[in-house]
Amino acid sequence: MRDKCWLSKQVDRAFFNSFQIDSKDLISNTIIKEMPILFKEIEKVSQNAAILFQLIQDDSLGEEGFNIKKCESTIIQANTSKGLLYGMYRLYEEILLGNQFEEIISIPDQSIRMINHWDNIDGTIERGYAGKSIFYANNQFRRDWTIVHEYARLLASIGINALSINNVNVHKVETRLITMDFIEDLKTMNAIFSSYGIKLFLSINFASPITIGRLETADPLDERVQNFWQKIVSNLYKEIPTFGGFVVKADSEGEPGPFAYGRGHDDGANMFAEILKPFGGICIWRCFVYNCKQDWRDRSIDRARAAYDHFMPLDGRFSDNVILQIKLGSLDFQVKEPVSPLFGGLRKTNQIIEFQLTQEYTGQQRAVYYQAPVWKEALDFDTKHDYSPSVVKGLLKSNSIDSKNSGICAVGVVGMDENWTHHKLMQSNIYAYGKLCWDNQLTSEEMANNWSKLSFILSDQGHKTVSEILITSRETYRLYNAPNGVGFMCKPHIHYGPDVDGYEYDRWGTYHFADRNGIGNNRSKTGTKYVEQYSSQRCEEYHNVKTCPDDLLLWFHYVKYDHKLQNGKTLIQDIYDNHFEGVERVQKYIAQWQTLENEIDEESYSNVSGLLDEQYDMAIEWRDQINTYFFRKSGISDKYNRNIYN
Repeated sequence: MRDKCWLSKQVDRAFFNSFQIDSKDLISNTIIKEMPILFKEIEKVSQNAAILFQLIQDDSLGEEGFNIKKCESTIIQANTSKGLLYGMYRLYEEILLGNQFEEIISIPDQSIRMINHWDNIDGTIERGYAGKSIFYANNQFRRDWTIVHEYARLLASIGINALSINNVNVHKVETRLITMDFIEDLKTMNAIFSSYGIKLFLSINFASPITIGRLETADPLDERVQNFWQKIVSNLYKEIPTFGGFVVKADSEGEPGPFAYGRGHDDGANMFAEILKPFGGICIWRCFVYNCKQDWRDRSIDRARAAYDHFMPLDGRFSDNVILQIKLGSLDFQVKEPVSPLFGGLRKTNQIIEFQLTQEYTGQQRAVYYQAPVWKEALDFDTKHDYSPSVVKGLLKSNSIDSKNSGICAVGVVGMDENWTHHKLMQSNIYAYGKLCWDNQLTSEEMANNWSKLSFILSDQGHKTVSEILITSRETYRLYNAPNGVGFMCKPHIHYGPDVDGYEYDRWGTYHFADRNGIGNNRSKTGTKYVEQYSSQRCEEYHNVKTCPDDLLLWFHYVKYDHKLQNGKTLIQDIYDNHFEGVERVQKYIAQWQTLENEIDEESYSNVSGLLDEQYDMAIEWRDQINTYFFRKSGISDKYNRNIYN
């Protein structure tokens, strides 16, 4: 049986014995099915219930919020069955955690709480590290609807309400997912996710009018192209009226787009928006657009500038059912990046921030890397623009023209591995992602502690150990990874393991520019001027080498190896110290985990133990390659005379 994560436990006593609910819609029926799974000895009755589900009219709760009150009965109130579903899961979680309460009022902070799957129809997953796709195999749907049901309830239990089910890099067969070839399986998939309150989206190929429609163009302003998409959309909504819409990656990394026809991204996105709008559909348009054929010799080109340069001039020119999907940083989910200046820059365009659940550059689910601290940094980032709210978690809504079309999405993580995520502890990222999307005020510590308690039966010290490993893991990985914000010192293409110069003379625009004197990318006012994309206050902070944060220094500046950081160390000594400390931290994790051998189930213990050993070996490799590289470049010795391979 597959590991159901935090939904695997049952409440140990018959806390409730009956309930009543309006059972007219899919989500209500889901609640009826879920109750006896979550609570023992539960029965459905029409009155005198110990738990009551009440549909009410309370504008303050919105479409998805809920109120749980304890009176003679426990009452879950909401405006919709969707709110009741979320309330049911929250009540179950509070009981498992042993929390006492009289009333809980909960309304999601973000409207869209989405996961983008990068699953391919052949069963592979681009940047997937937990086995094959749960959706597809052999160029068709896998049709293991039991797993899909399990996944849907897992997502609903943490508040996810939208899902795209195929890779944004849409290959030949997947291009046909929008046709009637796959409609019956799509209908089944949609019915499952709809019953848990989750909207289904498809990633589409911008060039479909050519590859499917046999036109010679995909120009969004060409009437024949518009007619092609009109027919596609009409057919989809005729069969699936609750379909969410399209996710589009265009003019990026070889994917086709409007640039080929002299059109703007607003032309492309608005074409889809106009066609989708009568059906209530949404066009989600990714902002990951940059020149991926950069000449490394040309120091004036800066990939980090690209998204802002492309999309800021278009602010206010997108339809109200277009959403720009913006990566949290300006490159590509490195261990440390500054928050994209598009957040705070865009004032008249719907926007969602994109996180990466899958650990592409951060250990690929073979290393512990709890991502909540990364997401918290991004959501809590103050852009310091001269308006309010200037913090990212607030301006996502306030700077969108329709707050319902704003929120958060993440690139998906699960696969056919029995525990969903390959690394047992990395289930915590799915849990934390959903919880943080719902409640932006939660701390990384709260979510880690709760996940541990929901997943394992341990002593207080055991839960403390699990939480400590999780909470410190991002910083640990940062210490032994690429130094001080520089990024991309990994093996090309696979992105696992160190290769300091792997991308240095490549086309991807991810250079560190190390030489015998120093290292770093000059993005200050005297360099590529990337800093000028931020508010004036942030611009000055990042431009000034004395105020630029140490852990982002090499992102913004080229500095000499003997440059003194704000922490009092020279840059080169900081690099050495960090990489030695990173290895020591992983060694400590191994010792900490060994203390749980008699408390934790054998399968989970062995899974994490083996992967910690692998992480330790890989941390040593990162330490030795990075430290040796910079010792050979700089000629400056480690002041503690630790072993560096000269």
